[in-house]
Amino acid sequence: MASSVTDLLRTTGPVDLAAIDARSTPGFDDDKDAALAATAQLEPELADLQERLFAGGRAGTTERRVLLLLQGMDTAGKGGTLRKVAGLMDPQGLTVTAFKKPTDEELQHDFLWRIGPRLPQPGMVGVFDRSHYEDVLIGRVRQLADDVEIERRYGAINEFEQQFVDSGGVIVKCFLHVDAETQAERLAERLEDPTKHWKYNPGDLDERALWAEYQQAYEIALERCSTDAAPWHVVPAGRKWYRNWAVGVMLLDALRGLDLQWPPADFDVAAEQARLAASR
Repeated sequence: MASSVTDLLRTTGPVDLAAIDARSTPGFDDDKDAALAATAQLEPELADLQERLFAGGRAGTTERRVLLLLQGMDTAGKGGTLRKVAGLMDPQGLTVTAFKKPTDEELQHDFLWRIGPRLPQPGMVGVFDRSHYEDVLIGRVRQLADDVEIERRYGAINEFEQQFVDSGGVIVKCFLHVDAETQAERLAERLEDPTKHWKYNPGDLDERALWAEYQQAYEIALERCSTDAAPWHVVPAGRKWYRNWAVGVMLLDALRGLDLQWPPADFDVAAEQARLAASR
């Protein structure tokens, strides 16, 4: 079951988001309780592989690193996925970046200028809550860049991600897919619950009014920037428990694919054991 979800959710060719059921559960045929249990069961192997990766980075024996990239409309669950999936790993081997509106300084540079320094270093797992894709999504919908510039950015993104992969990186790109009705329900929940008011932004409704435009912008980006080196995956996010399980499995698959080994000792183990015994 778990071994096929990465392939099941991978995009190939044109994407029609309206045709993808946001409450579907590809690769998982059981219920919520089973999914919660299955997600928890990912932790031992996920933690082990992350520690091997981190150890190799610390020892200088690997250039491998992993980037989990999360995109989605408001309420799709980027923060929830981060808590439930990244929370299964050791924070010392994890970097998290939430990209907001570019600063005045960042706007003086190419759109990728602020992204490069935040890529995970060797041995690390990095998570992007939103990313460089905002510059072909909001940029396109809000007409913050002209058509020629948007077209350039698709190619620049593909080249940027290819360079990251060529340098030892692995990218797991997840579009968390919700439909308009699910978003409305979740926004209503935030408004009804005082403990969730901090999550609500009046601007969310302004963006919601452009739902069709954003769906089209995502479909174009998912098609244009899903490559062999860095494919996109559409994760149905109408059921939070499935979303978390699926992203966790894909992250685990990525770590498994690195064939991670513990770095060898750079000292004489037997000699150190003898020294320790003599010190007792």
